[in-house]
Amino acid sequence: MTTIVLTWSDWLNLFGHYLLLSLMSVGGAISTTAEMHRLLVEQHHWLTPQQFNDAIALAQAAPGPNVLFVALMGWKVGINAGSYTAAMLGVAVTMTGIMLPSTTLTYMASQWLHRNRDLRGVRAFKQGMAPVVVGMLVATGIILATTSAATLAHWPLWALSLTAGIIIWRTSIHLLWLLGAGAVLGWFQLV
Repeated sequence: MTTIVLTWSDWLNLFGHYLLLSLMSVGGAISTTAEMHRLLVEQHHWLTPQQFNDAIALAQAAPGPNVLFVALMGWKVGINAGSYTAAMLGVAVTMTGIMLPSTTLTYMASQWLHRNRDLRGVRAFKQGMAPVVVGMLVATGIILATTSAATLAHWPLWALSLTAGIIIWRTSIHLLWLLGAGAVLGWFQLV
């Protein structure tokens, strides 16, 4: 990828965008990856689709919070801008932007919700947010799947994903067993 040029206005806009994404991240930062992809890959071309997917894959594989992919995206934007200083700025901008509003709002809301947990409206809100989170996660899955396995040649991967989803939905089998089964299938290059 060629070096990109980012002005202070671009960094400020990136920070503002991540502030807004933070307020949308009801299911965690991962639920907003579709919008991050639109901004970073499609609109500004600050990341390639491969860099975007790699940041998510690496952060998900590493131990710790899954929000680390945001730091990796900020790092990659800075590296693409041409320096380690810009990479550190990218990490600071994206992580502060994604963490500040949601952390503050979560703290304040959890205090209020705990005090009012028996109210009908509070219970309805909690139940109503579940489909929103699921929808955002499905959008994320579609973005990740279509960039890396968009053709019918990858049908075993699609079949495995669909099967795992149905098993998770319909049974009480622990998710780690399915991850292990997927790892074995991948080891033997069956998917």
